[in-house]
Amino acid sequence: MMERIDLQPVSEGAVRPAVAAENVTKIFGEGPDRVTALDRVSVQIRQNEFFTLLGPSGCGKTTLLRLIAGFEIPDLGLIHLDGQDITALPPHRRPVNTVFQSYALFPHMTVAENIGFGLEMLGQPQLEVDGTVARMLSMVRMEAMAGRRTDQLSGGQQQRVALARALAPNPKVLLLDEPLAALDLKLRKEMQIELKRLQNETGITFVFVTHDQEEALTMSDRVAVMSEGRILQIGSPREIYNHPAHRFVADFIGDINILPGQILSVSAEAMSVALAPNVTIEASCTGIDPREGAVSVAIRPESANIAQMGSQPGLEGVIENIVYFGTATNFHIRLDGGEAFTVRTPSGTDTTLDFSIGDRAVVVLRAGQARILID
Repeated sequence: MMERIDLQPVSEGAVRPAVAAENVTKIFGEGPDRVTALDRVSVQIRQNEFFTLLGPSGCGKTTLLRLIAGFEIPDLGLIHLDGQDITALPPHRRPVNTVFQSYALFPHMTVAENIGFGLEMLGQPQLEVDGTVARMLSMVRMEAMAGRRTDQLSGGQQQRVALARALAPNPKVLLLDEPLAALDLKLRKEMQIELKRLQNETGITFVFVTHDQEEALTMSDRVAVMSEGRILQIGSPREIYNHPAHRFVADFIGDINILPGQILSVSAEAMSVALAPNVTIEASCTGIDPREGAVSVAIRPESANIAQMGSQPGLEGVIENIVYFGTATNFHIRLDGGEAFTVRTPSGTDTTLDFSIGDRAVVVLRAGQARILID
């Protein structure tokens, strides 16, 4: 259970992150079983932000969270919290709390007793404990459930209790290890909104781990996309989605079309790239400075239009499938060069009525939407 500690102050006016990892490496096993879970990872998480570590299973996101919590110690590198080195501090001496995928509530206790348990272990007076518990119950909107045992609650209600218990000691940082994974889809979406509301109300830095791209985009102020023990890109959800710098990031976040291209020229604003005979686009890039040769070009499905043959210049191909899913229609097209390409058209447009499977069509790329990727 978290113990209160006093951190040494830093110089007045200094800008300090809530959490900073500096060249952190973590290795598990030896010999042929050796696994590098984190490979020289550095990241700064700002005060009062909702920061998400996003990536597939085994990418190192949970390992990084456990290093911040103190459940693991890095083999190399440092962990700082609020400007202070906490690398060697045990978990109970770090002013952080963790909400796990398994909520680990005490089933024989009531909701109020679960929330107040940690405060009592810290030695707080009962009057202060009662006041904090009342505030937490109000914050998670469970005042009516205060006297109910936690084994009598739904999954969503148990998750709220776990959050309230973790927030009660007012930690500097709250760590959340895929806490929504066990919930059904509708409840998970509701709790995404609730989590962001709680973070805004408390002003506490939230560090959230997930493999779900929609969760990351919905809740986060910034997202760090991880793969194979490294952070590939950090940015706002809009930046990550619209301006991916790495092929993995583009492919992992949402739907994407990736086409081979050939750089023709480079200017200060953009690069001219040939995608097919007589089809040239202007593409931007981040983190690389290619001057010539082959590149990969990323285009989101909603950044292209579908048109009748001969009506506009573009990439030509055959419609292999048409998928309607309420808010939009996806046209799956096999380009003449052999690449698959998806165009997403909002519902309610006349375009969706003009085509059938097997028709030839033109993919028209919108200006300024293509990105050159690091492979």
